[in-house]
Amino acid sequence: MMSLIDDGPFRACPAPFNMAAHVLAAGQKSPEKDALVVLSKTQSERWSYAALRRAVLGTARGLLDRGLVPGDRVLMRLGNTVDFPIAYLGALAAGLVPVPTSSALTERETAFIIDTVSPALTLHDPQVACPPGPARLSLEALRRFRDLPSAAFHQGDPERPGYIIFTSGTAGIPRAVVHAHRAIWARQMMFEDWYGLGPEDRLLHAGAFNWTYTLGTGLMDPWTVGATALIPAPGTPPEALPGLLREHRATLFAAAPGVYRQMLDRASDMEMPDLRHGLSAGEKLPQSTAEHWQHRTGCPIYEAYGLSECSTFISQPPAKPRAPGTLGRPQTGRRVALLKDGAVVPLGVEGTIAIDRRDPGLMLEYLNAPDATRARLSDSWFLTGDQAVMDTDGQLTYMGRHDDMMNAGGYRVSPIEVENVLARVPGITAVAATEVEIKPDTTVIAAFYTGPQALDDQHLAAYVTEKLARYKQPRLFVHLPALPMGANGKILRRVLRDQFKRQT
Repeated sequence: MMSLIDDGPFRACPAPFNMAAHVLAAGQKSPEKDALVVLSKTQSERWSYAALRRAVLGTARGLLDRGLVPGDRVLMRLGNTVDFPIAYLGALAAGLVPVPTSSALTERETAFIIDTVSPALTLHDPQVACPPGPARLSLEALRRFRDLPSAAFHQGDPERPGYIIFTSGTAGIPRAVVHAHRAIWARQMMFEDWYGLGPEDRLLHAGAFNWTYTLGTGLMDPWTVGATALIPAPGTPPEALPGLLREHRATLFAAAPGVYRQMLDRASDMEMPDLRHGLSAGEKLPQSTAEHWQHRTGCPIYEAYGLSECSTFISQPPAKPRAPGTLGRPQTGRRVALLKDGAVVPLGVEGTIAIDRRDPGLMLEYLNAPDATRARLSDSWFLTGDQAVMDTDGQLTYMGRHDDMMNAGGYRVSPIEVENVLARVPGITAVAATEVEIKPDTTVIAAFYTGPQALDDQHLAAYVTEKLARYKQPRLFVHLPALPMGANGKILRRVLRDQFKRQT
């Protein structure tokens, strides 16, 4: 028996197609139903499906009236507000290609993105870092678009570029991942095989509007089925989430593993009678966290695995709970295998997780990076770079990353990118960044460096604050006499992690 799951392809995406039209179609059945509720302690902000649709299509009209044409790229430098998903869907409705980005990025990081995608327009909240440049639209002007007459959805080939997101590459270069409009069609495979999602659900996502995990799981997917999305207001602490889940009768809850840990640590009352289960993605969910949550709430957490390059495709169906310690099983409609040296490995043998290159949720390409695209996409498979073992039931046990990519609160971070910044600090002769465990189930990014003497930690922290987004910044700085090196001269980051664990 081989490590291959192939239950047959998912039904084909219809053509012509528009991603925003697909997301908003179900809401037309109940136009006055709450599509979105932004939760706060004082007064919640409510958006009906009718209001959401008007705002999206008005935004589409405003963008087109500025002279943009289908295919133009629109960079989104917006904060954690409802403006983000409205602008995102508005651009898609108009046939434009939105480029959503984290508001945590610095001017330096944003300048790289601008050079890469050459946007025709940048949507800019003045509170969000963005280098000076032409073709910029203010947040105030963007909001006025909502009242314009509705544009028509731009219909076209579902294979055409829909949106671009950025992910860090193993060489330390953030890659622009181009997704087709059909990517949203593929997400339907998650509805039964991960969410258990239906139109009567109320899904609360703990993340910010401008995080891709929230954008997909917290907003686009509930809206696709006509459910209600619940998003906590900015600044809501983890300990307040159980009360919001209880008060707003949330049936599903989605968050990164770190949020579950913080809720368990800080909240005293975990009674949430309407909650069926939690959803976890972004990083590996520790088994101890899942067990503690089940004990405190009586609800399971279902985990899923995916990448920036492909929608979540391995998950734990609520109707068929996973085997303890596994990621779950490939969703129905996916073709997934474990490979080694280009061949499928037998069951029980470790291999690289690979998904069929024809999967509708898979990216089109890395923008302007044909060599990087070819390195990950073969004639038959997309190689994730992550290792796993498959059992006889198709359940996958995660074995770790094939490379040294780090994970900070759900964001994949390249150690090379962090090292390149710190290598420019006077007094540092060599540096290695890696993820270390500071206490059970809690990891942070640490920078190990060599030099004539130890440098002031506050000075180093201030330096990286100006150069890197907060989630990329090391939380620990460790001075060493030498960094462990392999026979090929490469830094052994795994050795650093193991040494740190033994010393703590």
